[in-house]
Amino acid sequence: ECYIQNTAREYAKIYAAEAEPLEGFGEVPEIIPIFLVHRPGNNIPYATVEEELVGEFVKYSVRDGKEVNFLRRDSEAGQKCCTFQHWVYEKTNGSLLVTDLQGVGMKLTDVGIATLAKGYKGFKGNCSISFIEQFRALHQCNKYCEMLGLKSLRTTHQKQWKATSMKIKNLPNSSTIKKAVPKKAREPRDFISSEH
Repeated sequence: ECYIQNTAREYAKIYAAEAEPLEGFGEVPEIIPIFLVHRPGNNIPYATVEEELVGEFVKYSVRDGKEVNFLRRDSEAGQKCCTFQHWVYEKTNGSLLVTDLQGVGMKLTDVGIATLAKGYKGFKGNCSISFIEQFRALHQCNKYCEMLGLKSLRTTHQKQWKATSMKIKNLPNSSTIKKAVPKKAREPRDFISSEH
C-alpha cells in the first residue's frame, strides 16, 4: 500500500511541475504520503499512517465498470484528476495508470495503480489491466488535457478499431478463416488492506 501510493505520489510531483507553470491551470492534485509504522508490542505489528483529510471525501476516478461518480466530471478537482490519469497514461505509453483517485479537494489518498500484464519498468500495480482498457475507452478529454497538449484517446482508440475492422474486411476468402476467440478478461486483484 505504501509503495503504490508513494509511487503514484512521485508521478503526481512530475505532473505538478509540468502543469503548475501553465497560465490558467491553477492548483494541481497532490497525493499525500503514506508511512509504514512498526509497532512490535502490538498484536498487529505494522500499520500505515497518513495525514487526516478533513472535509467532503469524493471518489474522482472509476475503479470498475459499475462505479461512476459524476462529481469527477463536473468539479475542477475531478477534471484535473482525469487529466493526471491521462498524463500518466501518455507518459508511460499506455503501460501504467494511476486509478481509484479519491480524497478531499486536491488532496488524494488510497490510490491504485494498474500496469500491463508484465508490469512497467519492473513495477507491478495492484489493479487489473482492465482498468487501463476501461480508461482508454471511457476517458473524455477536458480543458486541462488540452492545456497540457495531451492526445485524445478516443481518436487513437477509434483509429485502432477502424484499422482492425479494415483488416478483417480485406481478408481473402474469410469463410475459411476460423474466428478468434477472445481471451477471458482478467479479474481485478484484491486490494491490499491495512490498519489505518
